[in-house]
Amino acid sequence: MKPLDPRLLAHARAVRVHLAVTVVLGAMVAGLVLAQAILLARAIAGAAAGGGLGELGGTLGLLLAVVVARAATSYGGEVVALRSAARAKSQLRMRLVEHAARLGPAWLAGRRPGEVATLATRGLDALDDYFARYLPQLVLAAFVPVAVLLVMLPADWISAAVVAVTLPLIPIFMILVGMHTTARTERQWHLLARLGGHFLDVVAGLPTLAVFRRAKAQAEIVRRVSEEHRSATMATLRVAFLSAFVLELLATLATALVAVEVGFRLLAGSLPYETALLVLLLTPEAYLPLREVGVRFHASVEGVAAAEQVFTVLETPAPARASGRRTEVPVRVPIRFEGVGLTYPGRSSPALDEVSFTLPPGRRVALVGPSGAGKTSVVSLLLGFVEPTRGRILVGDRDLAELDPDSWRREIAWVPQRPYLFDGTVAENIALGEPDAGLAEVALAAQQAEIHDVIEALPRGYETPIGERGLRLSAGQRQRVALARAFLRDAPLVLLDEPTAHLDPESAHAVRRAAVRLM
Repeated sequence: MKPLDPRLLAHARAVRVHLAVTVVLGAMVAGLVLAQAILLARAIAGAAAGGGLGELGGTLGLLLAVVVARAATSYGGEVVALRSAARAKSQLRMRLVEHAARLGPAWLAGRRPGEVATLATRGLDALDDYFARYLPQLVLAAFVPVAVLLVMLPADWISAAVVAVTLPLIPIFMILVGMHTTARTERQWHLLARLGGHFLDVVAGLPTLAVFRRAKAQAEIVRRVSEEHRSATMATLRVAFLSAFVLELLATLATALVAVEVGFRLLAGSLPYETALLVLLLTPEAYLPLREVGVRFHASVEGVAAAEQVFTVLETPAPARASGRRTEVPVRVPIRFEGVGLTYPGRSSPALDEVSFTLPPGRRVALVGPSGAGKTSVVSLLLGFVEPTRGRILVGDRDLAELDPDSWRREIAWVPQRPYLFDGTVAENIALGEPDAGLAEVALAAQQAEIHDVIEALPRGYETPIGERGLRLSAGQRQRVALARAFLRDAPLVLLDEPTAHLDPESAHAVRRAAVRLM
């Protein structure tokens, strides 16, 4: 990512405000740096000339005020930067989640959930150093050296020339080091994302791994990936410390060069004492922001690498229908598939080929076929998770691609093969599609789905937490909770994707009874 990536300004409005405030504060700090050096040189020169406290009192008072103002400005800038960072991360996280939702389950299926979760949490949190420390220092690096040179030039053009010649060496070395660390940082971030994704997979599949006695093998894989991440992190830190040493050495040598030539001219009497003091005080201030930029950049590289991944996701084209403009959705009308074909990305053989049929309103229609025939693909097309690569789907006389996907899905109740239950209460999971529903409505839907008695037997009834993925419930009970969602939704179009698959006979019979009642 560039020092200031324009994509940050485009995707996070808080960054634009933060940048404007940072520029103002940077200009203020630059002015205070100059004022502090001028006043301090004047005070020391006056004291050396025999001036008393009465004569120097005004200068010392102003110097104290400038020092306090500089400290307050720096503190205020960091507070503002941290708040801006929090807002920017929140905006980027919201955009990431919204865009991932627009990309749909087909896009998410090609990625490990743990990697996406790591990107949205740990990855974006690493941007704190970028916003709060690196970006303000970058602004100071643009203001302070120029301001110092403008003050030094009329006072002592020789010292100004030495500083002007040596200053570019620091950013040149920073660029060289940055080119060397980019690949290392990206590898470090990819290993972290891989570690997060694999660890989540292991935790989710731990019971299965234990049954097949593969838990130790997976633990060894986690250990190996952790070790690779540790090694990559230490390699990056070694480069960071080395680059910090190089920058410090360059700045020290340049300052020493100025000090030597100023000392010789001061001894020769060709340079006033106050001017010499001013030059010696200003020279380190010219190099300091550039040195700090290098240090702060290495502290923020993980967040920069994560931001690159976020922008990669945000720049992934979403399906065209995500911007559909027709919010009025026709209901209880025929749905027609006309020569529909579907080929998933990365696959050569089509999942559907020249499929044509009609779903009449008010009728129960069963799609029957062997596993892999494309039944789930038809459901995914109707839900708008994927788009047909050929043909079209008509809802009444309107193309499904022209309808707003959110408005269309509000008219659908969907019960998949393996419904996902969230880590909340039973009532919250049933009311997922109708969050304003009362407990009485939730209980009625549960009764219709034949799950009410099971829920009442739980320790806290409908307020019982069921764990992530509904781990406290059996497969048949989870399926009936999904049916209760559909009953509560009371949508004109109900899609059941093999709801009795993988169920025992008793649970399958209960699900079939509830499904008949639902339709």
